[in-house]
Amino acid sequence: MTAAAPEPKTNMGKPVPRYDAVVKVTGRATYASDMPLADPAYAFLVISAIAKGRVDSFDLGEAKRVRGVIDIVTHENAPKLKESKLFSNGGYAGTTIQPLKSAEIAHDGQIIAVVVAESYEAAREAANRVKVSYTAATPSATFDSPGTTTAPAKGQTAQFKEDPKVGDFAKAFEEAEVKLTASYETPTQHHNPMELFSTSCAWMGDNLVIYEPSQFVYGLKYGVAEQLGIDADKVRVVNPYVGGGFGSRGSMTPRTAIIAGIAKRLNRPIKLVPTRDQGFTITTHRAETRHEIKLGARRDGKLVALKHEGAEVSSRPDAYCVGGTKTTTRLYACPNVDSLVSIVRADRNTPGFMRSPPEVPYLFALESAMDELAVKLNVDPVELRRINDTTNEPISGKPYTSRSLMACFDEAAKAFGWAQRSPEPKSMSDGDWLIGYGCAATCYPAQMGPAAARVRLQRDGRTRVEIAGHEIGTGAYTVIAQTASERLGVPLEKVAVFIGDSDLPPAPVAGGSNSTASTCSAVMMVCDQIRQRLFKAVVPSQSLADKAKETVGIGQTPATQAAKGDRPLDLEKAFDALGVGVVEEYGEWKPEGAPLDSFRAMHSGQVRLVGGHSMKDQIAYAFGAEFVEVRIIRFTHEIRCPRFVGAFAGGRIMNPRTARSQLMGGLIWGMSSALLEATEIDERYARYVNDNLADYLVPVNADVSGVEVILLSEEDDRINPVGVKGLGELANVGTNAAICNAIYHATGQRIRKLPVRLENIEV
Repeated sequence: MTAAAPEPKTNMGKPVPRYDAVVKVTGRATYASDMPLADPAYAFLVISAIAKGRVDSFDLGEAKRVRGVIDIVTHENAPKLKESKLFSNGGYAGTTIQPLKSAEIAHDGQIIAVVVAESYEAAREAANRVKVSYTAATPSATFDSPGTTTAPAKGQTAQFKEDPKVGDFAKAFEEAEVKLTASYETPTQHHNPMELFSTSCAWMGDNLVIYEPSQFVYGLKYGVAEQLGIDADKVRVVNPYVGGGFGSRGSMTPRTAIIAGIAKRLNRPIKLVPTRDQGFTITTHRAETRHEIKLGARRDGKLVALKHEGAEVSSRPDAYCVGGTKTTTRLYACPNVDSLVSIVRADRNTPGFMRSPPEVPYLFALESAMDELAVKLNVDPVELRRINDTTNEPISGKPYTSRSLMACFDEAAKAFGWAQRSPEPKSMSDGDWLIGYGCAATCYPAQMGPAAARVRLQRDGRTRVEIAGHEIGTGAYTVIAQTASERLGVPLEKVAVFIGDSDLPPAPVAGGSNSTASTCSAVMMVCDQIRQRLFKAVVPSQSLADKAKETVGIGQTPATQAAKGDRPLDLEKAFDALGVGVVEEYGEWKPEGAPLDSFRAMHSGQVRLVGGHSMKDQIAYAFGAEFVEVRIIRFTHEIRCPRFVGAFAGGRIMNPRTARSQLMGGLIWGMSSALLEATEIDERYARYVNDNLADYLVPVNADVSGVEVILLSEEDDRINPVGVKGLGELANVGTNAAICNAIYHATGQRIRKLPVRLENIEV
């Protein structure tokens, strides 16, 4: 009889159901605008109808006659706020454009007045009756608009520190056997989370409570305090659940301090729920970009020269940019690299972080160009990436902590059936449908930030975990609870998690896919402190205590800990030895390489993320490979994507169930960024046209019939104690390029400008 094959080793947690599943599906999850307020007033925004110019006068007579109107606030009577620096320059604000400061208009949809009334309906009615006289100037809308200015990003913003380069690109490109030069474009896109951008403010004496969907409660707390000129200890931000963020809620928007100031003046709680269209201009968005890629290669496919020039549109006052060349210049082995990122200033609201901010537009250009190069070389696109795979990034030569890019390609290609692909364009069809296969790499920097946690363990195993993390829909409650359960050896159902409150120990912004790595590392460390106290109570001698420390596995990944044979702890015996019924510990964790001021910054709502390419002696990225089948009707040019297959490696997967959902959603969003999403701009007036969910296209179930997600087990003990790289933003990178590559395979037509609509197809 043949012995059964051993189970393959896997570095994954248990796929337990979501901690918050029941409260969400039963409607008991409490979002910001659900928070009860005592006798609130309701605010409604009036926004500008021009993109550049000034307000000459208001006619408020008709608006004030609406029954229930309490106050109408304009720049003439608004509370005075202090300045706040841009988030990407070390401040808190998503924009330095401060509404109600003066009569000047800097962009379309700027807040120019706030109506406060006894009911939402009265406030809305009065706002619609506010009459405004303007002096309008001609705005500059976007690329190629008269009046824009363009300058290199380096030196304009603290966020962008380098134009990566190495070797002699010009000489290598000139001598390359095969050359490619191509230009690409991506459009403005808006986040459109399901939850609107609400704010509720209530004062209790000199203390302010803010209920607002936020991806960074500590940053919002300190940012509003700075604008109001009050002690941050007097501000509390509460939001246990966020109805989606995608980057739009990571920094302080202009509305919050305004509403807080009005609430203080009226001595009454105020609730603001802006409309969907207002969300397009009172918050941030993904900026439109342009790219030029130059690739030089040998006949065998080996890259010898790579240049990536990118340009992004920002607002007049704010030099915001994402600068994705820091990733594209490091993805493949190439000895000669050059890059440049420029900022184009226009009369628009300031852009901001949107899921995978640099990688979505910048990898679209690179991964499309890699496919074009593969065609020139007559090399399979997967094999071209294999030829140029590397264990060390080319700019500084730093090794990757782990890199499973080609393992992802191999797994995804096998599941997709890539080997059955006929490589010639227009060679695959099914009746009137032209069929195309495309692929692309995806990657995202593995980042972490300092975090603190408080954990309380009771004699009966009940555990309370407190950390000011954020549940933006990714499963933060679940993985934090799993971490405590695993480290303390208590049942998951006995763990209670409290997050989304600035009164709790601080955690970093929920962005950059850092949350799981950061919060779980802090919780793990504090749980280990509790175990040490309990072990020492049971085994008081120093030698045995040291042995217990090794067994607990402090500083080890859970997989390493298990391999060492971690023993369970007898809680009853330990608590008897301690003579108490509750053990509580607090701790602050920071990743290796974090700046010396990390803990101070953490406690003042500032971000100190490390990881990705910025590490001192190594580089850390999560990787994946995405394959897409595209079908196009040869007569009507209708485009369909019936199949997506993605394989991903992100270090330890804390919960395969929540991870799979995140990755599936990312793949679908990647399709959306390729075929559907674009904020249309009327270039005459620099105004958004499709600022609603009727005209701003997003996918529905009928658009996506098959999505397969493959999770690769990857152990990375060099990245952080949990071994997590993060993957929330990984899957929507590269999908747009994979789809355009598939469209080329189906039609023989290269499309380099997104989104791709049926009118762009020529067959």
